[in-house]
Amino acid sequence: MKKELTKAYIALGIVSFFWGTTYIASRIATREMPGLFVAGLRQVTAGLMLVGYFLIKKYPLPSRSDFKKITIQGILMLSIANGILTWSLQYVNSGLDSIIAGLVPLFVALFSVLMLKHIRFTKWMLIGLITGFLGIVVIFYEYLDQLVIPTFAFGVSLAFISTISWSVGTVHTSRYQLSLNILYATGWQMLIAGTIIIPICFITGQYSNPFHASNSLWYSLVYLVLFGSLLAYSAYVFAISKLPPTLVSIYAYINPIVAVTLGWLLLHEKMTFNVVTGTVITLAGVYLVNREFRKQKSKVKDTVLSLQGGEILSNNKKTSLWNLLRK
Repeated sequence: MKKELTKAYIALGIVSFFWGTTYIASRIATREMPGLFVAGLRQVTAGLMLVGYFLIKKYPLPSRSDFKKITIQGILMLSIANGILTWSLQYVNSGLDSIIAGLVPLFVALFSVLMLKHIRFTKWMLIGLITGFLGIVVIFYEYLDQLVIPTFAFGVSLAFISTISWSVGTVHTSRYQLSLNILYATGWQMLIAGTIIIPICFITGQYSNPFHASNSLWYSLVYLVLFGSLLAYSAYVFAISKLPPTLVSIYAYINPIVAVTLGWLLLHEKMTFNVVTGTVITLAGVYLVNREFRKQKSKVKDTVLSLQGGEILSNNKKTSLWNLLRK
């Protein structure tokens, strides 16, 4: 048991670090190739590798019901969220992009209030929301002169759309349970997302010939596939299966710190007092919202356990309530 926990903590460290580095790799790749096409190639390649592995192991194809859920998740979280976030890196530096993406727990809580009946706004949740967005305002004070540049404003808008889509996808995913291996399902999500993105890239002209690109682009693509998609996501799945979700969520606070620091060191991006202060304020707001969100989920869980202990609920109602607690 202790050995498994040790592995889980190592896995969490991998997620916290490597998902933060993917912003740098994506930023480098988008210097030579449209970001949407980078995301499409990444998803298709990683998806083929994962799905191919499980098919070789004689895993059956997903059922129609599972395939429908996987497709919706893939579109929301990978085609739209990851695809658009990578696209935004053509116009916005990796540090700023990662801070906007770091608002995911905040938006997850917000959409949970709107989409799930058992979550309610509290005073501290509202304070956290205001604090988080105040931090973003402090950061953007550093970029006031760039906000009038259409491409920069477009990139920022893409980053926010991506964050919202990932958050909606997360809440949607939490409401449904798949009957197949999580990594296998993830492989299908990636494959479906990539096969949607790439045709769109060819239709809109958002593509380039990767064989005419430099080594730095190829290194970035390989890194994104191997370390961003396969290693980090596998580590995430393992960590979430062994550790409390509230503990695993710490990666959302570490990723922006990694991305901002590496962006400053490797890509010479801004590291000013406003950026550092705004990042701290934003993460503090995200923490407050996430803490209140966890408290409410914990209360619902305690209520379900209490009712189950008294055998008041029917089996169908118990199942329905437990489904609300997933993720």
